[in-house]
Amino acid sequence: MPIIGLDHINIRTTDVASSAEFYEDVFGFKYVQGPVVAGHQSNWLHDREGRAIIHFRVLEADSSSTGPIDHVALNCDGKARILERLKARDVEHAVVSDLFPGVTQVYLEDPHGVPLELYFDTE
Repeated sequence: MPIIGLDHINIRTTDVASSAEFYEDVFGFKYVQGPVVAGHQSNWLHDREGRAIIHFRVLEADSSSTGPIDHVALNCDGKARILERLKARDVEHAVVSDLFPGVTQVYLEDPHGVPLELYFDTE
């Protein structure tokens, strides 16, 4: 099969700074402004390995719906640290530890209403 993994997700926003701040603050991503591509400024969030994971496109969302995408799931570590950050910032979230053996999932929404699923191997 030629597909070997998910490269990145793209989130529409009219406020890149606010969007980037949320993901940097809660998850430790690093914001990187890239070159202009096809007339659009590229805005990326990189993980700790320097991989581009989230791309922000400066566009108004079509509606309050996330369209055909139901949620974005991210493999994570540092569960206690992320839970502390969510609580300190009053970000509503739900923790599920009994759905799959050895896995904890944390559910929340980003500032645009994009549902996020954080997937932790039991730490």
